[in-house]
Amino acid sequence: MAVGFAAMGAHGVDGQAADWLGRGSHFQLMHAVALVALGLGQGRGRWLKAASALFLLGSILFSGSLYAMALAQLPVVFLVPAGGSCFILGWLALACSALSPGSKQD
Repeated sequence: MAVGFAAMGAHGVDGQAADWLGRGSHFQLMHAVALVALGLGQGRGRWLKAASALFLLGSILFSGSLYAMALAQLPVVFLVPAGGSCFILGWLALACSALSPGSKQD
């Protein structure tokens, strides 16, 4: 999905819409890789589950709202910072997992 939006941003639209599509697809792809890594590692700890949920929610809110603004001119700009905050909290949860003693049992 992100690759399709990136292609649309590169070839189908101009201006601000192209920037929004490119940025949304970049962040979606980056966090999709993190989600795959978390899934392959079979993270069962509470911090890893929290990181996964926050990355997923961040992708929906951040990238989804950028796609909606670019393609449908929907006024959802207020969702972009909420999605970015989810990404930040997800990375913090991942760091807490790494630093938490006994995190594999949590």
